[in-house]
Amino acid sequence: MPVIESTYKAPVFLGNNHLQTVAPTLFRKVEGVSYVRERIQTPDEDFIDIDISSKGSRRAVVLSHGLEGSAHSNYVRGMARAFNARGWDAVSFNFRSCSGEMNRAPGLYHSGKTEDLHEVIGHLLKTRSYETLSLVGFSLGANLTLKYAGERGKSILPQIKSAVGISAPCDLASSCREILKPKCAVYEKRFLYSMMKKIKLKEAILPPDISRDYTLTKNLLDFDNRYTAPLGGFKDAADYYEKCSSKRYIAGTAIPTLILNAKDDPILGPECFPWQEAEASGNLFLEVPDKGGHVGFITFNSDGEYWDETRTAEFAEANQ
Repeated sequence: MPVIESTYKAPVFLGNNHLQTVAPTLFRKVEGVSYVRERIQTPDEDFIDIDISSKGSRRAVVLSHGLEGSAHSNYVRGMARAFNARGWDAVSFNFRSCSGEMNRAPGLYHSGKTEDLHEVIGHLLKTRSYETLSLVGFSLGANLTLKYAGERGKSILPQIKSAVGISAPCDLASSCREILKPKCAVYEKRFLYSMMKKIKLKEAILPPDISRDYTLTKNLLDFDNRYTAPLGGFKDAADYYEKCSSKRYIAGTAIPTLILNAKDDPILGPECFPWQEAEASGNLFLEVPDKGGHVGFITFNSDGEYWDETRTAEFAEANQ
């Protein structure tokens, strides 16, 4: 039942999905977001950095960025500004190795590492007086957010009222197949370069069975097979994709949860659109605009908000 007809209409000159994907990164400037950093010490002697844009509210949104993003990514800052404008605090969760300082553990982060999101939520509830939390994720962070909501099910903490996944690769294997196609070569090479740089910096602390022959890692699938999977406790990339895809968990979602995936997203394969799961659920809402690219959804207006920011903030406010 909760499959929603989308209201988003792309600007006429931004109908191309790659323009929608790239333009916000290259040209958008998001002003008016001021962060204060807090560091969370994790049980495995590592740390997580969070950046908080506070309005002194008892409501907060927890933002999880995409692959190789951070709290300072334009799409994260734009969402933080949209929630701040409505009186919410915005908490931007930097994945391990993404805060500007390399984490201490051999591993980095991955699409299913929901224990870190839970650590952030626990820290916030322990140190601040939040009565309402909304979880919002982008791309990899969207899969993480949706997986968290689904696997927690009815046991989810009562302060968490809603969740939104934007450009969510709900089926990781399907998304990987798309990003390895020639149409996505620019994105794939950029991500691979950044991630390999981090692995090389960690060479001295990598387990002995992890390959140091970096020339063998030609693409993101190789990276997941050689680094993400073994460092994350998975047999191989296929095992990682299977166990961490949010699509296998979202049927258990017990809070209002919205997925915003553009039909023309260049990084999402057909399996990333959970039509059947949404139709069978009373809590899972799927909205699929014809246009929008990957974490695009560009809108031109006086307040500077993109469509996904307005839509997400309105969904959170309706379900607080």
